[in-house]
Amino acid sequence: MVNPPPVYRGRLAPSPTGLLHLGHARTFWTAQERARAAGGTLLLRNDDLDAARCRPEFEAAMIADLRWFGLHWEEPMVAQSGRSALYGAAFERLRETGAIYPCSCSRKDVFAAAGAPHEAADEPLYPGTCRPENLAETERARRAAGRREEHSWRFRVPDGAPVEFRDGRFGPQRAIAGREIGDFLVWRKDGGPSYQLACVVDDAGLGITEVVRGADLLLSTFRQLLLYHALGLTPPAFYHCPLVTDDKGVRLAKRHDALALRTLREQGRTPAQLRAEW
Repeated sequence: MVNPPPVYRGRLAPSPTGLLHLGHARTFWTAQERARAAGGTLLLRNDDLDAARCRPEFEAAMIADLRWFGLHWEEPMVAQSGRSALYGAAFERLRETGAIYPCSCSRKDVFAAAGAPHEAADEPLYPGTCRPENLAETERARRAAGRREEHSWRFRVPDGAPVEFRDGRFGPQRAIAGREIGDFLVWRKDGGPSYQLACVVDDAGLGITEVVRGADLLLSTFRQLLLYHALGLTPPAFYHCPLVTDDKGVRLAKRHDALALRTLREQGRTPAQLRAEW
C-alpha cells in the first residue's frame, strides 16, 4: 500500500528588523499561492532571534503589512524567541555526535583570512582555523571541556561530498562541501542558534513540507540539508524565488524605504496594482 503524500504546509518567515519591502511581498505571495494550489496550509513564523535589531514596532508593522497585502495564515503565529529549548536540544545532539566544534574566529577574521570584502553577499569559505586537528593538543582539550557559551560553534562539512537537491523553480542544484560551502556557524557566542540551525529545527518541528524563499538563500539550503542529515530529520522541498531589484539592479533590502510596503501604501498604491506589475 502506497502512503498518501503529506498535506502541504508552507510558511512565511519574516524578521522584525525593519519594514517589509516589495521583494518580501512577492516571495510571500508566491508561498501563499503555492499553498493554495496544493490545498494546504500556510503558517506565520516570527524570526525574532536577533535581539539587537528586532523591535516591537517592526513586528506590529510586519503583521499589519502582511494583512494589508492580502496574506493569510491558518494557525497562531510562532515566535522563534520562545523556542530556545528546541534549539539547545538540537545543538546538544550535534555536539554528542562530533558534528560541530568550538570556534573563536570572528566574522571579521573569516573575511580577512579569505581576502573578501565584508559586504559580500555570503560568507567566504571558512579556512578551518579552529578545526580540532589544527589546534594544539592542550587547546583542543581545553575547548572540548569548556561550556557552550565560551565560543561560537561550527558545523564541520564533509569535504568533497556533493550536496544536491531539486529546486521547485530553478531545477537541479549541486554544491561540493569544502569547495562551495565551508564550515558554518550553528551557535553564536552570544548564546543563540544561527539562522541555519533555527531554520532547520523549526521547519522540521512545524512539519513544513515546502520552503519558499528568495534565491539569495540558495547556499543556505545546502548548509541546511547537511544539518537535516546530521540531525536525522527529513528535509522539506524548496522553491527559491527570483529577487526583486531596484532601478539600478540592486536587490532590495530593508534600507530601501522607497519600496517598503508601508511607503507604497501611503502613496495610495494597492496590493492588486503592485501584483499586476509582476
